[in-house]
Amino acid sequence: MKYYAVKVGRRPGIYSTWQECKAQVDGYPQAQYKKFASEEEALDFIGRTNRQMAFDDLEPYKARGEGKTLVAYVDGSFDKEDGSYSYGAVFIDGDDIKTFSKRYPKDQYSDHRNVIGEIRGSEFACKYAVENAFEKLILHYDYEGIEKWATGQWKRNVEATRSYHEFFSKIKKDLEVDFVKVKAHTGNKYNEMADDLAKSAKI
Repeated sequence: MKYYAVKVGRRPGIYSTWQECKAQVDGYPQAQYKKFASEEEALDFIGRTNRQMAFDDLEPYKARGEGKTLVAYVDGSFDKEDGSYSYGAVFIDGDDIKTFSKRYPKDQYSDHRNVIGEIRGSEFACKYAVENAFEKLILHYDYEGIEKWATGQWKRNVEATRSYHEFFSKIKKDLEVDFVKVKAHTGNKYNEMADDLAKSAKI
């Protein structure tokens, strides 16, 4: 038997036929999927045990059968006229969708433009997950540094990235985080929603 694992697609999960798998990834921006000979390898690839998890249908699910899981999309924005920056965040918990945004006035981090906004959004998502007793966070982002600075794959040459890495290092003992990169401006519903929230955020 073959196992078709969909890590990023319409319904992430494991499928037994190519036809089922294709329906989840065909035409989906930056879909990630792979065929395996064993279910164990497929589960390792997607990083969770659910056979089908319907992000589009917003069905509730649990990661690895333990605790609650929060799905989050974050994005950042920058206003070049006043130097302010912001984040937008969309949180999905089963049928419940919550949206958040915040804008920061110009400060020592404004040189990082929209990236610092996305960092603040990532930090907010992690804090929210911990404070609301979620054990796992699936964090969707569109700037690569959000994952690689947090996990130490990229060097932290400035205070903003060093403090972000330190924040993540402390919080990961209380929260399991799966990072999922989403290509910006490709029609992903919740990524576009986070982008709009960031742009419209007020001080």
